Amino acid sequence: MRVTRALPFPSGSFLGALPLSLIPFAPRELRAAALEAASLASRTLLYPAGMAQERCASAPPAGAGEEDERVRPGSPPGGRRGKESAGDAGSREGEGCPPVLLLHGFVDNRSVFTLLRRSLVRNGWRDIRAFNYSPLTCDVRCAAELLAEYVEEVCESTGRSRIDVVGHSLGGLIARHYAQRMGGDARVRTLVTLGTPHSGTRVAPLMSAHPIVRQLRPDSDVIEELAGPAPGCRTRFVAFWSDLDQLMVPVETARLDHPDLDSRSVRVSGLGHLTLPAHWEVAAGVRRELAAGAPHRGERAGRAERGSAGAA
Repeated sequence: MRVTRALPFPSGSFLGALPLSLIPFAPRELRAAALEAASLASRTLLYPAGMAQERCASAPPAGAGEEDERVRPGSPPGGRRGKESAGDAGSREGEGCPPVLLLHGFVDNRSVFTLLRRSLVRNGWRDIRAFNYSPLTCDVRCAAELLAEYVEEVCESTGRSRIDVVGHSLGGLIARHYAQRMGGDARVRTLVTLGTPHSGTRVAPLMSAHPIVRQLRPDSDVIEELAGPAPGCRTRFVAFWSDLDQLMVPVETARLDHPDLDSRSVRVSGLGHLTLPAHWEVAAGVRRELAAGAPHRGERAGRAERGSAGAA
């Protein structure tokens, strides 16, 4: 049984994605557009710093890499984040969790996860890696093969047999293909996707000139392959989807509904596509899902029943 629960966001957020030129100018959409524009600007500035591929060095010692967090524009007074992100004060919820691999979206790089990565480090995650695939990548399956090689390197360098993966947009689809179709479920414990077109997206037909964009269409062979049977897949999937995601058409395509997969979908309200990996409330939700880990099969039914009151 799958559960969809809502994750509401206040207007005091600080980042976002692309202009919402085709959405009515209601206050809620205007706020989302402002966040999107701020996110796009910040990505442009950070992009050069994320172009180099990370090397799989051995795990850092406990406490390494932690730093004091500054109060960012738009954050609650005094640096307090509220109940949803109380862990940002420096909790240890990530202690004992497996390594986390971050996978960016189309024509992006690892710099998109700057804030999410900081949130994970401050809350106890020691092993956080990011994989860059080329912006010239033209095939989901080829990218998944490269991901598989990098995952093996991560496991070897950390001494862990399984990892967690967080994928934004196309990155989530690449990671899903690896876990669901290439035996990657033996390595991936939990896959969290942010704004990933699990059922294909119909946005911007003119963009279909790029081969990998054609693979994101609802009628593509990749989408059809992922919709096929997947018995025994051991990975737990969590799909965050937003009701104002301009690149997901329809927005519900970012949900993950598959009868053979242990999956849940989390609805995000009022954020655009580029905002998802750069928002403190989403980061808090990602941390909760990674800390929860994969439940035993016998626990799934009871867990779903308890969460059904918040289903959308």
